[in-house]
Amino acid sequence: MSMFCYQCEQTAGGTGCTKVGVCGKNEDIASLQDTLIYGLKGIAAYAHHARELGARDEQVDAFMHDALFFTLTNVNFSLEKHIEMVLKCGEINLRVMELLDKAHVDHFGSPVPTEVFTGFKAGYGILVTGHDLLDLEELLKQTEGTGINVYTHGEMLPGHAYPELKKYKHLVGNYGTAWQNQRKEFEAFPGAILVTTNCVMPLTANETYGDRIFTRSVTGLQGGTHVEGHDFSAVIAKAKALPVLPEKAGDYTLTTGFHHNAILGLADKIVEAVKAGKIKRFFLIGGCDGAKPGRNYYTELAEKVPQDCVILTVACGKYRFNHLDFGDIDGIPRLIDLGQCNNAYSGIQVAIALAKVFNCGVNDLPLSFVLSWFEQKAVAILLTLLHLGVKNIRLGPTAPAFVSPGVFKVLNENFGLQPITTPDEDLKAIMG
Repeated sequence: MSMFCYQCEQTAGGTGCTKVGVCGKNEDIASLQDTLIYGLKGIAAYAHHARELGARDEQVDAFMHDALFFTLTNVNFSLEKHIEMVLKCGEINLRVMELLDKAHVDHFGSPVPTEVFTGFKAGYGILVTGHDLLDLEELLKQTEGTGINVYTHGEMLPGHAYPELKKYKHLVGNYGTAWQNQRKEFEAFPGAILVTTNCVMPLTANETYGDRIFTRSVTGLQGGTHVEGHDFSAVIAKAKALPVLPEKAGDYTLTTGFHHNAILGLADKIVEAVKAGKIKRFFLIGGCDGAKPGRNYYTELAEKVPQDCVILTVACGKYRFNHLDFGDIDGIPRLIDLGQCNNAYSGIQVAIALAKVFNCGVNDLPLSFVLSWFEQKAVAILLTLLHLGVKNIRLGPTAPAFVSPGVFKVLNENFGLQPITTPDEDLKAIMG
C-alpha cells in the first residue's frame, strides 16, 4: 500500500505525497490519521442526533477538537500516540452512544420487541428513511388523522419498537430493505419520501421520484426538495396529491426492538439456557449493508449458524437475513434485532451483562463478532470494540482501504482483528 496526502504546501510535485510524506509522515501515521478522522465522523453523527434531543457532553465536544488538532500538519509523528488516540476515539464513541441511547429512551420510552408488517395498508403513504427518530415523531404528529399512513425504510425500522412512536396507529409498517436498494425501492413506492439522515443516493437521469423526495437537516439532494425545521406540510401535501397505496399483504413479518433493557429482562432465561447447554454460542452478525459482491457471505453465515446458537444483529446489515425464520430456543428468539447502528450500544451492554453474570471477561464468553462495514459510523463502533479490548472480531467484506498493512498487522497481533474468509471456514474456526 502507498499513502496519499496533500494537506500541506510541501506536497511532492504539488500533487500529493504517495510513498512517504515530505514532512516525514509514513503510511502507518497517515493511515491512523485517516482512521481517526473517520471515527470522528461517526461520533459527529451520534452527537448530532443526541443534540437534536437536547443532550450533549462536554467531554465528547472537547475530544473532537483535540483529535482534529492532532491530525494537523507536523503535530505528531509517534505511532504509539496515534494508536492511543484512535483507541481514545473508540472510548469517546462509547460515551456518545450511551448519551444518545439515554436521550432516545428518555424521549421515546424503552423499546419493546415488536412484529412489523411489510405490506401496504390502503391509503396515502409517506416513506421515512434514515436514522432520526425525532423527525419520525414530528411527522407522525402532523399526519395524525389525515388519512396518511407512515412506513419506515432502512434504519428507521426500529422506530416501530419505541412506545412513544408505537402509539401512533398510522405508523403501519416497513417497506423496502437496506440503503443501497433505495433507487429501485423508492421508484416502486407510490407515495412521498422523507430522508432524515444518511444514507441517501444522488438522483440520476433514470430516477423519476425527484419531485416526491424530501430531505431534512444535514441531508440534501440535487433535484429533491429540502424541508426546513420540522414543518412537514410540503411532504403531506405531496402525499395527498399522489395515488393512494393499494391494500397489499406483506411477504413476511419482521421483528425488531430487542434493546438491551428488553434482553436483560430475558437474562434469567438466557442464562438458564446457556447453563443447560441449550444455547452454545452467540453470534453478533451486524453492521452496514452495501452493494459490493461478496456480502451474501452474511446471509449464508446466518443460515449456517448451528440451531443451538443465537444471532444478535444491529444496523442495516440485518436486511441480508432478517426476513428469514430462525425459530427460537425455549421461547428465546434465535434472531435478536438490537436496532439501528445507533443501537450498537445495546450489543455492548448485552455482552457486558453476560460477562458479569458468568463472572468472566467479554472475550471468555461464547460470543463471536462478525461485522460488515461500509462507512464511518461502523469505523467508530469498531474502534469502540477495540477500546473495550474485544478480541478476534471478523471484519468484511474487505479490509478498509485506509488501513495500511502495518496498522492491520498491529490490530491483528494485539486484538486478533481478521478479515472474513468463507462462512464454512469461519464457522469451523469459531465453533472449534
